[in-house]
Amino acid sequence: MDPKIQRIIKAMNAHRKSSFSWKRGQSFPQPYHTWQNGIWQSTTSNADALSTTHDGSFSVLSWNIDFMRSFTDERMKKALSFLQQYASQVPRPSIIMLNEMLVSDLQLIQAQTWVRDQYHLTDISDEFWESGYYGTCVLIPKTMSIAKVFRVHYEHTAMERDGLFIDLAMKHQTVRICCTHLESLVADPPIRPKQLAAAAKFMHEVDASILGGDLNAIQPFDKHLHTENSLKDAYLEIGGEEDAESGMTWGQMAPTKEREKFGLSRMDKLMFCGAVELEHFETFGMDIVVDDEQAAKDMVEEEGIEKPWVTDHLGVRGDFRMISAQHTASNL
Repeated sequence: MDPKIQRIIKAMNAHRKSSFSWKRGQSFPQPYHTWQNGIWQSTTSNADALSTTHDGSFSVLSWNIDFMRSFTDERMKKALSFLQQYASQVPRPSIIMLNEMLVSDLQLIQAQTWVRDQYHLTDISDEFWESGYYGTCVLIPKTMSIAKVFRVHYEHTAMERDGLFIDLAMKHQTVRICCTHLESLVADPPIRPKQLAAAAKFMHEVDASILGGDLNAIQPFDKHLHTENSLKDAYLEIGGEEDAESGMTWGQMAPTKEREKFGLSRMDKLMFCGAVELEHFETFGMDIVVDDEQAAKDMVEEEGIEKPWVTDHLGVRGDFRMISAQHTASNL
């Protein structure tokens, strides 16, 4: 086995939790966190949250920052610097979903002045991750009104995956955001269909919902999971073609040997349903490299990559607008 893989497995086993408070397959509430008075303060859900000033337009960004690649801090610092610049150019509030976060990544996120000033955080530790090693985190603009945050730890998973849900009150409706990282690799029987079905069940409970993340879409059945769960695939909705290189989000920045072996994949996706319209879709994050010269040199040599890329995934972005439930019904 590859020494790097052995090292990662050893680290994951060392951080494995012996017990946890939730029951798989059921929603489990968690707080979110806001920088106030010089500290990150936890806030419980606000069932009475109501947003009357937000115009209903917002963006969703999702990016997987590979947790296995070396020089984690150098890569995450550059990724955050890029996200600050990129999000500042998006002409609407941007929800930022992050996959494969390490605890050290969460610490770097919390230290960013722009994050402290502009965003709520769902996670500041691994407390609500079933994996004690890596997980998901979402940044929600402070201009948005959060009603509640909860996780659904998937019943069917060998990799401790879950769906992280945030309910936002917007234009007297509820939009539910879901950040997820579906099961990696090939399983027999397949696991990803059960995971997406579990997430979709919660998505259809509210007025509108948007799911994003690394869906590890590497098998033929993955191409149809959105239709099987009455969801829309943002890339396809804007006219993107399945299997077209322009839609691929993994492989361009992977190690050369992996790219030659596996090719390119559209692993990362945005899906949505309900009273929301997609106005724009794009990928982002191509050729973002670390700044530290020594780290860059060592990464290229150690990882077998052409450039010291911060991750092997492109991010995906969708610009959305809430519409009335009556308008949605009239178009059915």
